[in-house]
Amino acid sequence: MQTKTGNPAVIGLAGFGMTTFVLQMVNIGLLDNMGPVLWLGVFVGGLAQLVAGFQTGKTGNNFGYSAFTIYGAFWLAFAGILVGNKLGFYTSSHTDIGFFLLPFTIYTGIMFYGALHIHTAEASIFGSLLLGFILLVLGHFGPAFFNVIAGYVLILCSFCAWYVMAHIIYKDVCGRDVLPVGSPVLQPGEKVSAAEAVAAE
Repeated sequence: MQTKTGNPAVIGLAGFGMTTFVLQMVNIGLLDNMGPVLWLGVFVGGLAQLVAGFQTGKTGNNFGYSAFTIYGAFWLAFAGILVGNKLGFYTSSHTDIGFFLLPFTIYTGIMFYGALHIHTAEASIFGSLLLGFILLVLGHFGPAFFNVIAGYVLILCSFCAWYVMAHIIYKDVCGRDVLPVGSPVLQPGEKVSAAEAVAAE
């Protein structure tokens, strides 16, 4: 008899959405204290997402495994930047943080293409996240008003993440699809086995 296991995505999406949302309160000027961002970055966006990522890896879902693990590590690294700047060691300037954000922007672009093959709601998460990262990079290398625009875009992104989280939970507890997530924007091709993928390389 197979034991039912929980879907780690409900933790990863929740942690990502919560931490992203609170950071945007800083970007749009509603929150002055970075303390909540630091601790959310360590425990909720960071550790919770890492755990979700490691658990997702056991299911064979490479997309979720990569996303939750990398973005979890992102939040831990960002928390480290906040601590370093506060304590005065390995301090990072506004431009330095722009360089920190740049590879995550590229990574998100790669993941966005994959999200287009999952469903519309997933594509909405990664599409808004990609746009938000682009705006943040522009804001750290150029005019700061791009950071404010990014804040509003990423608030939308956090709600998209919570929507998909709620979709998974409600479908499980209600026994029906309460919050539909749409069809894939791009249709996936025929899946190949792991052995065939290795042979193709």
